Amino acid sequence: MKLYKREKYLSKIRSFYSVPDLIKVITGIRRSGKSSILETIKDELLDNGIKESHIIYLDLDKRGYRNIKTADQLDKLIEDLSKNIKGLKYLFIDEIQNVEGFEEVINGYRTDGDYSIFITGSNSYLLSGELVTKLTGRYIEFEIFTLTLDEYIDMKKFYKLKVDTNLNKELEKYINEGGFPRTIFFSGLNEKRKYVTDLVNEIFKKDIKNRVIIRNVSSFNLLRDYLINNSGSIASENNIFRELNKNGNVISRSVLSRYIRALVNAKILYECNRFDMKSKRMLAGEKKYYLADLGLTFVTNPDSRIHYGPILENIVYAYARSYDYHVSVGRIGKLECDFILKDNNLNYSYLQVAYTILESKKTEDREYAPLEQIKDNYPKYVLTTDTLLQKRNGILHHNLLEFIHDKKRF
Repeated sequence: MKLYKREKYLSKIRSFYSVPDLIKVITGIRRSGKSSILETIKDELLDNGIKESHIIYLDLDKRGYRNIKTADQLDKLIEDLSKNIKGLKYLFIDEIQNVEGFEEVINGYRTDGDYSIFITGSNSYLLSGELVTKLTGRYIEFEIFTLTLDEYIDMKKFYKLKVDTNLNKELEKYINEGGFPRTIFFSGLNEKRKYVTDLVNEIFKKDIKNRVIIRNVSSFNLLRDYLINNSGSIASENNIFRELNKNGNVISRSVLSRYIRALVNAKILYECNRFDMKSKRMLAGEKKYYLADLGLTFVTNPDSRIHYGPILENIVYAYARSYDYHVSVGRIGKLECDFILKDNNLNYSYLQVAYTILESKKTEDREYAPLEQIKDNYPKYVLTTDTLLQKRNGILHHNLLEFIHDKKRF
């Protein structure tokens, strides 16, 4: 089957295709599409005239390679496959965290100078410990997210699946189904949610339980479900601790902190820190957590109602991150700015996200007030699902769905 090209990521990686002294590290939650990115890069290399014999592709989750668990085994495998290949070789290793001590092996082939290396991993442990200490300055990370709303629609069009011309209908489907690429091929919602449920269990077994000691699985699941169901809300470990222990001592502070870190490292959740606009510093303690994918919401929450406020925030957060914006939550005195974005050129933009501002003047004022307190000249946005757009004090009011569908930048 021909692969859908996720251009927003490929465009970042292309200039590094043939660079041998930097390891290309592709990270993201399981089933977010990392393997497809690798396959697409491989296809583009072939299209550009690279000989297939110069491409070494190892999927360590597949039969034939599942027994490769040690650094020595990996080293021998690569060496055997590289014999008699002269010139630059392209080495792809999918799910490399399956091999204990892979760092020295990969660094050895990097220093040879004859390999352009691409590796993937499903959790943040890939970029901790040995890899960071031994390869600092010698790798570049590309984080892959599940399908953003624009990709969700584009991918369905690419595979000639039904796409509603009404963007609000597509938003409703996206919210209910989530953005794991595989789910678009399932016809029923039950099948889609079963797939995500099984994926959550797989992440627990492979990316959490193998790395973190979980003595009380029920307490861990309680915390996981609490954070998922309260995504987009301001939270601190103190508040979470009090909430989870209302009915008795369920979890200690140290364990709570360790479990939160495990969920973030497994890329189930993303942390979004708060930034104080007046003091120009990050605020310790309080932050927001956003979901790696909206499909996680319905796996853990029996409530079928759609809470559009935090869900739309989650959509905008993932969209901004997919374009490499640094995202934080802003505090301006007693007011809250949903997002402060910073791009790689240190340009800022400010965002308020809401379902609508048309229901009352009070609602409109609430969304505009934080942006009107910001006195610099960087762009300020109010993003809603409204089709009638407001003009007020130079602040840009956009229809959120059209903005993302058209792949606009902030």
